[in-house]
Amino acid sequence: MTAYITGIALFALAILISVSLHEFGHMLTAKAFGMKVTRYFVGFGPTLWSFRKGETEYGVKGVPLGGFVKIVGMTPLEEEEEELDEKDQKRVFWRKPLWQRTVVLAAGSVTHFVLGFLVLWILVAFVGIGVNPAYAQAAETGQEDVAVEVAPCVATSDPATGTAGDCADGQVEGPAAAAGIENGDEITAIAGAAVADWDGLLAAVGELTPGEPVAVTVDRDGTERTVEVTPYAAEVENADGTVEEVARLGVFVYVDPAIPYTAEGAGPVSGIGETFTYTGDMFKETFIALGQLPSKIPPLWDSIWGAERADDTPVSVVGASRLGGEMVQYDQWAMFFMLLVVLNYFIGVFNLLPLLPMDGGHIAIAWYERFRSWVAAKRGRPDPGRVDYLKLMPLTYAVIVVLGGFMLLTITADIVNPITIFN
Repeated sequence: MTAYITGIALFALAILISVSLHEFGHMLTAKAFGMKVTRYFVGFGPTLWSFRKGETEYGVKGVPLGGFVKIVGMTPLEEEEEELDEKDQKRVFWRKPLWQRTVVLAAGSVTHFVLGFLVLWILVAFVGIGVNPAYAQAAETGQEDVAVEVAPCVATSDPATGTAGDCADGQVEGPAAAAGIENGDEITAIAGAAVADWDGLLAAVGELTPGEPVAVTVDRDGTERTVEVTPYAAEVENADGTVEEVARLGVFVYVDPAIPYTAEGAGPVSGIGETFTYTGDMFKETFIALGQLPSKIPPLWDSIWGAERADDTPVSVVGASRLGGEMVQYDQWAMFFMLLVVLNYFIGVFNLLPLLPMDGGHIAIAWYERFRSWVAAKRGRPDPGRVDYLKLMPLTYAVIVVLGGFMLLTITADIVNPITIFN
């Protein structure tokens, strides 16, 4: 349980660092172009600590749910630029060339892309990517069958059970591994009941009792055989904060070899090409996931009221952190950092959507202003000037309400009926 909580905290911290770097990207490019940056803070709410260097105040606020940077003149709603002297008036955001404003607005997402790429390159080049259920599911390879990856060692709720083989203290040999189940085997039945898909496996394992042997039927290359597996006891935290013991077999989603992956580090040079390949695949799946997002809302809602939680439903920061905790608990650090890569790529793409209040919305408005000015010049009419943000506020508020509602929905589902990887 300690490792699980530590993993949650580490993943939440990694997300906070990613978001802080997002804002740092805005600030760094704005300062490089001579724009006036007055504030850079990590977090929201009351200020806990701050200092001023030059014209910028840096600090930390009490609610660690993101961060922000204040660039004077980002929107016409700001009044701060009226207080500037003539010299600084030339430094406000909207007076800068369009290409510079575009770079500054896109810098947050680019920071996510760079961070994700660097972490992915390190994994590919020096660690090797072998087991990555989140990526396998995104690539649609593991949902229609129940091919499994076998955990050689698993943590138990009772460290006194000792160790086995090369397992660390507090770990024992995985039940599935001990029973002779191998990576890529497909589980077709548990206790005589057919298992049709991964969700069915989750439900079947949830009915087992730790320590009581159960017959598990597996299909290996078209040949079925039945083995006896004794589930171990794992501790799971409920929505009300209580902890209970549940049965686990020591298996998780299998990554099909048809998906390019590296079993060993590819090296720093060869790893660059493989990292680009991975990145291209992840971007493709990110756009597919965004297109499918509305269809995932009904099953997400149903999962709150007792329906099975599908593994391909969206997760919040809470759910991602819980998955990160589970990966640390089972010493799956490559998966931990791969999940962080996927999350950074997704946030980077999502933030570029042409909707306010996302950066993509500000970019779209900036280019619309330029296009409108060009049309007016061609027609011999006066420049219409800047877009009236006040007229866009109802649409902006609508987007905020939708995103806020979606966030509350995913957080609730992640608390009441969380996704789990290891079983």
